[in-house]
Amino acid sequence: MNAKNLLVSFLAIASILLLATTVSAGQITTDYEVTIEGIIVLKEVSSNASFPSDVNVIAGETITVKVYFTADHNDSDVTMEAEIEGDKVDVSSVTSSFDVIEGKSYRKVLTLKVPYELKDELSDSLTLNIEMDGKEYKTELDEITLEVQRPSYNVDFKSINVAQTIEAGETFPVDVVLKNIGYNDLNDLYVTASIPALELEKTAYFGDLVSDEWNSDDDDDETDTWSGRIYLEVPYNAEAGLYALELMVENDDATISEVKQVIVENDFEASVIVSAYKKTVAVGEDADYNLLIVNPTNKLKVYKVISESTDTISSNAEQSIVAIPAGSSKTVKVTANADSEGEYDFNINVFSGDELVDTVTLGLNAQGTSVTNPIVILTIILAIVFLVLLVVLIVLVTKKPQKSEEFGESYY
Repeated sequence: MNAKNLLVSFLAIASILLLATTVSAGQITTDYEVTIEGIIVLKEVSSNASFPSDVNVIAGETITVKVYFTADHNDSDVTMEAEIEGDKVDVSSVTSSFDVIEGKSYRKVLTLKVPYELKDELSDSLTLNIEMDGKEYKTELDEITLEVQRPSYNVDFKSINVAQTIEAGETFPVDVVLKNIGYNDLNDLYVTASIPALELEKTAYFGDLVSDEWNSDDDDDETDTWSGRIYLEVPYNAEAGLYALELMVENDDATISEVKQVIVENDFEASVIVSAYKKTVAVGEDADYNLLIVNPTNKLKVYKVISESTDTISSNAEQSIVAIPAGSSKTVKVTANADSEGEYDFNINVFSGDELVDTVTLGLNAQGTSVTNPIVILTIILAIVFLVLLVVLIVLVTKKPQKSEEFGESYY
């Protein structure tokens, strides 16, 4: 009896293992077609012989892989993954989960960027694997061979060397090394270095770069790599901060861009420094402001100071033309006064040649009446004179006349 029970148990376990093996060996589909950029590269129908086909793709470009299939079984939580196996890096793309129903047809789309692993070769082969995996079934499609070739026209920034920190007013070099990584020669290359936020731009001619395919070691004038230097000058009034340095190489056939970050430091962001921007004085009284004009450049600068005036407020710079040696500063006195009470703003513009260097807005708060106003002084003097005369008049009017003495005649 025990032997019979043991036999039954053994048969049950074997049946379960056989069923599991059958399920795991099942395919989600045996009827599928794969296209890359619209080209059929793999097709298999109902387990008949498949006929994979190689396809050429361009290194660095993004390709679209479409898989059409008919489900052989019902399954859920199915994902499809496409992977390009490279020597240094693998690139993959996975769909979101989906369900399939037996006998129904489906289409899935995946996009992958072809890795650029070509060194001195003009073309090479990579392998594309596609796999479908569900809860109960799994299908691995045949490997697809991708013939990867260089773009027709392409150039690479092998290196961009620039100082990480730059002082305002500094002229700094940008060293660039270019390499032709395309299939064909590149003629008449120009490289532009720019910092758009500072309105800086400089273009240099880099000449021709031949392709490895046609490069001859016997001809020293032909090369697939070229280095050069471009100089940019940061304005002295540039604000301190992080800026994008843009590099662009172009000719009639190709345009390639690269961006690096640089830090600009400026200890003298303002060319005009004011100790007190607002003054309070009486109406008609002069308010004095001291403007420190800084010349951070390495050469003599002549500055023009222009103060603004209106109907209600007038201002004047003590020196309208100021010559300041390199790396020095000078103080310019500005006076302003208002004809009536109120708060006023006025601008002081500082020019270097025709270029506006800086604009400073000053404030004037006019209150009450100034005792130093000439009209007020004259009024006070007249009032004092009037009071003196009034006092004298009162004294004269109120003074009584003295009685005269009478002398009689005596007769002896």
